Amino acid sequence: MPLAPTGELVTRAAETRSAVAAFNVITLEHIEAVIAGAESAGAPVVLQVSENAVKFRYGRLLPLARAAVAAAEGSAVPVALHLDHVQSDDLLRQASAAGFSSVMYDAARLPYADNLAATRAAADWAHAQGLWIEAELGQVGGKDGQRPLDAHAPGARTDPNQARDFVARTGTDALAVAVGSTHAMTTRSASLDHGLLKRLSAALDVPLVLHGSSGVPDDGLVEAVGGGIAKVNVGTALNVAMTGAIREFLAAHPEAVDSRKYLSVGREAMAHEVARLIRVLSRAPA
Repeated sequence: MPLAPTGELVTRAAETRSAVAAFNVITLEHIEAVIAGAESAGAPVVLQVSENAVKFRYGRLLPLARAAVAAAEGSAVPVALHLDHVQSDDLLRQASAAGFSSVMYDAARLPYADNLAATRAAADWAHAQGLWIEAELGQVGGKDGQRPLDAHAPGARTDPNQARDFVARTGTDALAVAVGSTHAMTTRSASLDHGLLKRLSAALDVPLVLHGSSGVPDDGLVEAVGGGIAKVNVGTALNVAMTGAIREFLAAHPEAVDSRKYLSVGREAMAHEVARLIRVLSRAPA
């Protein structure tokens, strides 16, 4: 089926107090696994290509984007394509022509006034192109090997009053909030501030997004969706599943050299994790 617009999937989820799962993809195997997992769970899904993934692909966006579009068109469930954690204005401006319906513009590392100005400019451009835009306020942390901020450090958590001002002045369509999760966690030990999340949900009239969801236990994800999260971003959990399955296969088959043998095992493990996480999110009370 044709690509689904990210904004429609997330807005519908927000209206029904549910969440759409969004998975970061790096290879064709990631793309196929996410779609297979979503089909197994019978749910829509968002494929996300991050700026870091583009850098890994020699700085070229189109090869992975075109693979995602082709795979999505053969899917039995709605699939959206989202450009994630964009800091480069040049990359931002490639989004629409490459088939993306949405982009997450990441200026959260900047001081508040600079984040606001940069996001406002990005939102104006994105809306002129018909793109739905997500931004971040506060710092989720853990990107590019950086240590996460201490929970009490200035700017580590999203302030509801500042968030209300930020959304109104930037025109962003969704907001990624910092409530205790961290990118690139390989253990599921993050403890979310659900009280803060509820205050953010009450203060804002745009969908809320949870980054760093791989480190959040299942019950924490369910509670987060019930508290107002409408889009749940997952990346590291897929890589953990893939790498673990491949390691196990190669340990059992040290003679293996055909990459299809172990990549298929890794792809299957990722698909299983995608389906499992989507079903976890469906447990949240509507």
